[in-house]
Amino acid sequence: MSTPASSSQTSKVVETDIPARLDRLPWSRWHWFVVIALGVTWILDGLEVTLAGAISGVLQKSEALKLTDTEVGMSATFYLAGNVFGALLFGFLTDRFGRKRLFSLTLLVYLIGTALSACSWNFASYALFRFITGSGIGGEYAAINSAIDELIPARIRGRVDITINSTYWIGAGIGAAGTYLLLNPVFIPVAFGWRAVFLLGALLGTLILIVRHWVPESPRWLTIHGRKQDADAIIEGIEHKISAIRKIPDTPTKSMSIRVRNHTPLNEIWNTVVHRHRSRSCLGFVLMIAQAFFFNAIFFTYSLVLVRFYKVAPESTALYLIPFAFGNVLGPLILGPLFDKVGRKPMIVLTYTAAGLFLAITGWMFQAGLLNATTQTLGWIAIFFVASCAASSAYLTTSEIFPLEIRGLALALFYAGGTLCGGMIAPTIFGLLIQTGSRGALLVGYVAAAVLMIGAAFAELALGVKAERRSLEEVAAPLSASEK
Repeated sequence: MSTPASSSQTSKVVETDIPARLDRLPWSRWHWFVVIALGVTWILDGLEVTLAGAISGVLQKSEALKLTDTEVGMSATFYLAGNVFGALLFGFLTDRFGRKRLFSLTLLVYLIGTALSACSWNFASYALFRFITGSGIGGEYAAINSAIDELIPARIRGRVDITINSTYWIGAGIGAAGTYLLLNPVFIPVAFGWRAVFLLGALLGTLILIVRHWVPESPRWLTIHGRKQDADAIIEGIEHKISAIRKIPDTPTKSMSIRVRNHTPLNEIWNTVVHRHRSRSCLGFVLMIAQAFFFNAIFFTYSLVLVRFYKVAPESTALYLIPFAFGNVLGPLILGPLFDKVGRKPMIVLTYTAAGLFLAITGWMFQAGLLNATTQTLGWIAIFFVASCAASSAYLTTSEIFPLEIRGLALALFYAGGTLCGGMIAPTIFGLLIQTGSRGALLVGYVAAAVLMIGAAFAELALGVKAERRSLEEVAAPLSASEK
């Protein structure tokens, strides 16, 4: 049905075949450029979280900030709170003002936050600067996933999105290796080493900001906001670059009618999320909460398990993270293509279920005393080989099953909900379980995380959306779509 004109819309209706033209493009160097320029966000986040965690002990020294254990933990909470705030704020703005403006702004906020973190002089300043840094990263999630989904051909959108989201662990691996140099007083004095950690992130961010200047605005977003000429110019430029290297298929393109709008009112956003797509919203929240609890429960406490139960030296725990991160990257590389070939629903059900079962089995072996530090790490590698795909599929799902006009905000809402309801409480709960020194108590936590993942698999089985190899507009018709 045609959408009635409102304060958010004009009476102008335009015809566009841009979605079909984007989807028919062959994979090219231009797509690689977009993926690298935008997807590096996840590497930065993995690097940031790992390095910040690694310097927690250093920040307690007199040569640094003299933080207490409680203050170290609170600083991580401020970073996560910034993630939530940034996701919600910038998620709304990316739908209102465009993908390009926001993925530049959010990276700039990250840059400022991490550079200021290097200049911290006490706990209050450090907590504030970590909040700002987290805000930039949280905002990146919405702007980046929206832009990538709208620029990548439908037939490979799943594998590309799954793989990009997994690069978080490349950053984590780099961070684990980098701590040996940056935090080793033999190479860099303690008073400056921790500051160099944050300056490194700011330097990398600056280089990425320059590269992103050449990434175009989403032609889909431009069309809906009445800038059809700009959208046509961008798609023609993309086609010209690609056709110089590879032949573009001559398949006919389908056009659609779009009623131009300048923004989407909050009441329409509410109606779409809560009423029109209620089942999709429930699915998004369940997938996000389960994966956030699962990941944060293990990732933020893996070193505590190694130290308390396997007597690993604290300074050596980072070495166990490197193979752990490798498994998180390898899984999406191998299984990612199946999300397009086999389908979203069967792969999401499989990866969530397998992750839950593997954790329950490994937890039982841990409780029975059948593992050592090495075999425990191998168990984690096996678990996150599939769990990494599951977590990435949550971001993929929430970014492609809602209309273009609210795509950024929808992803932000579910990311924030997952972080608040699952991600932020998991490390605290598991920290308390580990502090008891009881393997049985920790097993209860592992089983709870496993049940959440398997429950999410059932939710996908009941509510999952067939999105593989389908245009975004087929998966979720734009709110501004108009009958011809």
